[in-house]
Parts: sequence; C-alpha cells; structure tokens
Amino acid sequence: MQRTAPRMFRLRSTLLGVLIAAAMTTPADAHSFALTDVVVLLKSNGTYMVDLQIDVDAIALGVSPTTPSEELARTLEQMAPQDLENARQHARDTLQRRVTLRFDDQKCEAPACLPRISFPALTRRSSSQAAGTSADNNNAVNAGLRDSDAEAADEPTFFGITARLEGVVPPGSKTFSFSASRAFQQVRLTIFEQSTQRTTLSMLSPGSRSDAYLLNRSDLANTDRSWVSIAGLYLRLGFEHIIPKGLDHILFVLGLFLLSTEWRSLLWQISAFTIAHSVTLALSIQGYVTIPGSIVEPLIAASIAYVAVENLLTSELKPWRPVIVFFFGLLHGMGFASVLAALGIPSQGFVTALAAFNVGVELGQIAVVAIAFLIVGRFRNRPWYRLAVVVPLSTLIALVGLYWCIERTLLA
Repeated sequence: MQRTAPRMFRLRSTLLGVLIAAAMTTPADAHSFALTDVVVLLKSNGTYMVDLQIDVDAIALGVSPTTPSEELARTLEQMAPQDLENARQHARDTLQRRVTLRFDDQKCEAPACLPRISFPALTRRSSSQAAGTSADNNNAVNAGLRDSDAEAADEPTFFGITARLEGVVPPGSKTFSFSASRAFQQVRLTIFEQSTQRTTLSMLSPGSRSDAYLLNRSDLANTDRSWVSIAGLYLRLGFEHIIPKGLDHILFVLGLFLLSTEWRSLLWQISAFTIAHSVTLALSIQGYVTIPGSIVEPLIAASIAYVAVENLLTSELKPWRPVIVFFFGLLHGMGFASVLAALGIPSQGFVTALAAFNVGVELGQIAVVAIAFLIVGRFRNRPWYRLAVVVPLSTLIALVGLYWCIERTLLA
C-alpha cells in the first residue's frame, strides 16, 4: 500500500499535466492574421463603433483567406460595378451572420442598434470625407487602442483589412458583450468607453463570447478616488464574486472542506489555492497569461468534479491533494481575472484595486468555510458523518461539476 500512493500520485500528476497542456493549446492559424483584432469604441453620445481586422477581400469573394492577396485584389479590381457591389453586399451579409453584439444579453436586432457595416479603406479611396470618422477614433487611439485600419496592409488589398460596424446603444443598457463565429481566428478584444475612459483587453477563442462588460460604471473609472475608496470598492466586488455570484468557486471550496476533518489540513489546501489563483490573477489581468475563457471555464468545472470525486474515493487527505489544488487554483485565478477585466480597473490605483479584489475573494472563501463549519462542523467526528454528509454532498457537487464541464465545452 505504501508503494501504491506514489504511483497514484504520479498518475494523477500526469493526467493533470495533460489537462493543463490542453489548456495551453491554441488553434492553428488558418490565414495571414495570427489573430483577429477587434476594437470596440462605446461613444459618449450613445453610439458604438466596432472595427474588425480581417481579410475583407476574401470574405467579399467567399473564398479561403489563404488565397494570395494579389489574386483577390486583382479579381475585385477587374469586376463590373454591379458585380463589385454584389461582392460588397456579400461581405456585409457574411459579417452580419458571423458577428454578434449583445446589450443586456439581447442581440442587436432593433433597426437603430443593428450594425451598419462599412469598409473604411474603400471609403477613403473613393472619397475624401473620412475626417469625421478619424476624429471619432482619436480618444480610442490616445487611450492606447490600435486603429487597425490606420496601419497599411503589407499585401495588396481592395476592400482593406478593416470592417467597421456602427449603431446605437439601446438606451438604458447595462452590459455589452461580443462574439464571433468559429470562422474567425482567436479574437483579441479591446473595449474603450469614452464616458468613463475605461479600457479592457481580453482574448476569445474561436466561437466564444466575451464576458459581459458593465456600461457606465463611473465608480470604476474615477481616477480621483482615494486609495481607501478604491480598496473598499474592489474589496466588495471581490467578495461579491464569491458570495453570492460565484457558485462554481463556492462548490470548489466546499469540496475542499468536505474531505478535511481538521483546520490544519483545510488551511494547507486553501493556502495552496490562494497562492495559485493570486499569481494567475495578477499575470492574467496584466496580459502575461492569455488563455481563452472557453478553455478555462470548462476546466474550472472539471476541477470541481475532480475534487468531489476524490472525496468519494478516499476518506483521508492524500499528500498530493495540496499540489493538485494549487494547479486548479491557477485555473480559477484566470476565471477571476476575466471577471475583473470585464468590471474594469483604474489605471491609477491599479495595484490597490487588484490587491483589494483578491482579498475580497479570500474573505468570500473564508465566509463559505465558516458557514459550512457552523452548519455541519460539530458533526465532523461522528462515525456517520461521512456517509450522511460527505458522500451525498460530494456526489451532488461532482454531478454539477460534470454537467457544467459538458455544457461549457459544448457552448464554447
């Protein structure tokens, strides 16, 4: 039996390594762009503008983006006016199908909100009235966003490398989200909100949907706030992400609680989890680690199921448990980062906000453990505790984790 434990540890470590390696894998590039740059400008006048860096020529002709650019540009230049207009309309129709903008979780389908699609490079080449559009971009460019169309394409192009979507933000909207079909490469999404001067950056895998961006959150963008008020605000946001909003993280912490009969063993696990998610939260929010949510979220669900299943297979804490919990903490930290990125974080007081959010998360987790102790803690040494409490609750948590894993994988 003493030789079995190290062997099981090596096996589980190997399986965990494969899981983490899968998370690091990104889809192979299918065209000349390594990824699709998307810049969203939410204007203070209640309208929006979305620029997508893509191969518009290939979309207009309905061909593979791997087709040589010279061939595409030459074909379009030789088209009759009506055929050229048909190609332009085909590009518009394709983008309408493949790109989805949502306000308050509702697709932009109302006439005012429905995106009007144009191609700035073609407009500038055929007319000289683009000054107003360029002015609209100034704030975004000054905020560090890149107007992709302002960069000359390295290869010949007719329609250019930017498609622009414009429309009206539905009055009273509280959230915004973006998604593109799997026909696009991995998306680097930048959102700039003029009214609050907030900027967020996130990476989306093909076919995935961005986290909801909270609109008009001036309390998150006010750079004149004191460090005390910033700390208080983000402390509350971190706590709220666990209680009541973080059901997946609550179930993970409860899974740790159910196997540990002593505070010391539980402390080792929570400490490993805390250190791990603190590291990836900091690295992810600053852009050093970018794994798409469509990969991270199913793995977070899988981590919940794993911990619960292990609770069913053993009645004592194994030495490898804190190590595995540490690796799962790395995944959960990326989940925390996506939420914090969607909320926005001030440029002044960045460290304070980040630290306070992390402390808020920890307080939320401690509150979960404290509540669990109050409810069942006094029964933990009873002979019937495992059969009556640990087994049924761990089974329920495992089933929920597996369901979420399947659901999030299918919806990715």
